[in-house]
Amino acid sequence: MESRSVLLADAAATEALGQELAALWLRHRAERNAAEPPILLLQGTLGAGKTCLVQGIAAGLGIEEPITSPTFALAQHYLGHAGSSGSTALVHLDLYRLEQALAADELFAQEEEEALELGALMAVEWSERLSFRPDGAWCVSLELIDPDRPEAGRRAVLTLDQSCS
Repeated sequence: MESRSVLLADAAATEALGQELAALWLRHRAERNAAEPPILLLQGTLGAGKTCLVQGIAAGLGIEEPITSPTFALAQHYLGHAGSSGSTALVHLDLYRLEQALAADELFAQEEEEALELGALMAVEWSERLSFRPDGAWCVSLELIDPDRPEAGRRAVLTLDQSCS
């Protein structure tokens, strides 16, 4: 899939995009019986909507637990159930506080192992802190259309099923 750009008017639209990504992931998992679930790399400035997007993903995965930014915990694990798709899981990382790439890489490797064990979708906020881009990762870059007016909405650029640049 080529990159595509989506305009998001508000938080509800951002969450709806997250639900769409969850549905794509569930289809990907079912079609390919994927042993290695895709990793979703999220990029964007503070307030761009990364956590809001993950909240939509969680809703799409049937996770009922409230989703908050794991900025201080660094990682959160959630379990859900998405109808006929069965059990689901989400590993949510936030690398914002990890300024050194080595620390970000180590946490990523540790949580990637957990995600594989759980068969979880792994969403990584502040993925630009990593020193590498995982092969086959799905990427979403979020940006405010007007940083001085957050109510003006945001733009999301999605790159799925290929390496991120």
